[in-house]
Amino acid sequence: MVIYLDHNATTPTLPEVAEVVNFFLTEEYGNPSCGHTLGQRARKALEAAREEVASLIEARREEIIFLSGGTEANNLALFGTVLAHPKAHLITSRIEHPSVLNPCVRLLELGYDVTFLPVDGRGLVDPAQVKKALKPHTRLVSIMWANNETGVIQPVKEIGEICQEAGVLFHTDAAQAVGKIRVSVEEVPCDLLTIAGHKLYAPKGVGALYVRRGVRLQNLLYGAGQERGLRPGTEPVALACGLGKACSLAARDLKAEAKREEALREKLYGGLKEIFPALLRHGPPEKTLPNTLSVSFPGYSGEEILRALPEICASTGAACHDRGTTISHVLYAMGVPPEIARGTIRLSLGRLTTVKDLERALSLFRRFFSR
Repeated sequence: MVIYLDHNATTPTLPEVAEVVNFFLTEEYGNPSCGHTLGQRARKALEAAREEVASLIEARREEIIFLSGGTEANNLALFGTVLAHPKAHLITSRIEHPSVLNPCVRLLELGYDVTFLPVDGRGLVDPAQVKKALKPHTRLVSIMWANNETGVIQPVKEIGEICQEAGVLFHTDAAQAVGKIRVSVEEVPCDLLTIAGHKLYAPKGVGALYVRRGVRLQNLLYGAGQERGLRPGTEPVALACGLGKACSLAARDLKAEAKREEALREKLYGGLKEIFPALLRHGPPEKTLPNTLSVSFPGYSGEEILRALPEICASTGAACHDRGTTISHVLYAMGVPPEIARGTIRLSLGRLTTVKDLERALSLFRRFFSR
């Protein structure tokens, strides 16, 4: 039986969530645009789900747009903000998810002005650098809430306040943060925020973009005008309701689950450090998602370790492409030497992770390093 320690890649759909999805796929399958009974029940369920998503991030229901996932949400936030402003300037960081970095590269190709900010050795963006990078024609700042590889939580409140004071829109990709830690759009002054369903125990294929009231985006798709015209097409009621249920469960268990996962994470780190004293940790633990542990085993490659331990499902610190294996852009931006980056493994825990899982994993690591 495998030990699943890759929850930052994807999470299992919780049984309670799957039950809701199945119900709306097979019984309450109406089109919410229809005026008949089944259609109106679907509309009511869709709006209830929107409320559940909004509640988790302390937003208003009408500020939530349902989409296919985090990638679409990030693309809509970036392109939707600047397409109507041909000479706009954007600011982002070098550690963003590819669904932010690649749209920014495309915008560069289209003639937009884009600044890619560095991070320090801890993986943190300096708010002062954001302020310094602002220009008269800056339209948008996009900095992730928490990094998917290291789990490092960015100073989004300070960055949001800088943007608010400058009259610049602030987008944050919170795909890794929502459901793991408190994410509040009231506390953090952001205008756009990305949610990915499969990162918080909802199905793949659904996500949301928070769009603060009064913020206008250029739609990228054209159709019948659903989701305030920003995501035309018949709404995926079943998936949206699944996301709503997942958000409701996350809100209910947030503090207790974060505390539990953090304790498990530290147990795992302590065990690995005992087995492999030269172990290196990426990112300050006090500024890291409670479930995420990014560590390096100097002298080894992460790929080599995981290949020898097929029972453990985890990710390496490298990104694999057709051209071969390259060093993680996140670790590179942090100044991690290539040989250390190659030895990196990301272990990300979840709601179903148990002490027994970690004991089994540590036993396997111990066996590997005692060869």
